[in-house]
Amino acid sequence: MSAIIQPLAVPRNRISTLLSDYAQLTKLRVTTLIVLTAWCGYYFGCGKAGVSSMSWNLFHALLGIGMVSSGTAALNEVMEYKVDANMRRTARRPIPAGRMSVLHGALVGLALTLGGALYLGLALNPLTGWLSLATAAVYLAAYTPLKRVSPICTFIGAFPGAMPGVLGWAAARGRLEWGTLVIFAIVFLWQFPHFFSIAWLYRDDYADGGIQMLPVVDPDGRSTSWRILAYSLALIPVSVLPTVIGMSGRFYLFGAVLLGLAYFYAGTRLTRLGLPVGAPVSKLRARQLLQASVLYLPLLFALMMTNSARP
Repeated sequence: MSAIIQPLAVPRNRISTLLSDYAQLTKLRVTTLIVLTAWCGYYFGCGKAGVSSMSWNLFHALLGIGMVSSGTAALNEVMEYKVDANMRRTARRPIPAGRMSVLHGALVGLALTLGGALYLGLALNPLTGWLSLATAAVYLAAYTPLKRVSPICTFIGAFPGAMPGVLGWAAARGRLEWGTLVIFAIVFLWQFPHFFSIAWLYRDDYADGGIQMLPVVDPDGRSTSWRILAYSLALIPVSVLPTVIGMSGRFYLFGAVLLGLAYFYAGTRLTRLGLPVGAPVSKLRARQLLQASVLYLPLLFALMMTNSARP
């Protein structure tokens, strides 16, 4: 009997590899940050009613938004698998590496994206479902193809990239308000130093893949540098708006300014070098700016939520 059953068993290492491939296909780390941002939007969207960590609506919101985000990431990798194969950073992803077929990835992506949007619409409200679907459409139909055409792709991609907090708010309240715009604006501005630092760090990879990020077409780094400074500086006054409109208290205001100055300082340490994008020292500073960006957003939202004064 055991001899008959054994061949039907799936080896553990194969299951482990498949799970790892799904994590890469759906960009699990990025999706996690998106879900955390959506949680912040949901928290403030609840208003005075508050939100319990065990709330079923919160569960529906985070699950649905996570599904759409991971599905969109999967479809992005399906669309760009040939580009990914030409870049060292992405060549080991499941599709370009040959561990997963394009059809497999596309089916997973479509199921998660459409299923997540439908889930949000049915479990919560139609607005959230439609907004999530529109976000995925802009990301896939505008940002993804523009990456091989023009550096403006970063600006276009910042719109769907800033939507998680909006989706969380819509999931909680079923409508959009001024607080939604504030959360959107914070994430929108934060993205530029974050993505410019990534593109600076992996410029050669992007060039090999034909991705027209700004550091690729701006080898001396001047245009990229002033944009990093401009967006990180603009983020400081925008980040204090939650206190201005009554979403958070004075402790948040103080912390937001300190975090904003630290983020700006990380940008100046890169830009004041005046070195070309390919210089090793500039890449080190770009990595430090990337690390600062990864810390900035969750710290800011944690501070905003712990010192909330929700309407």
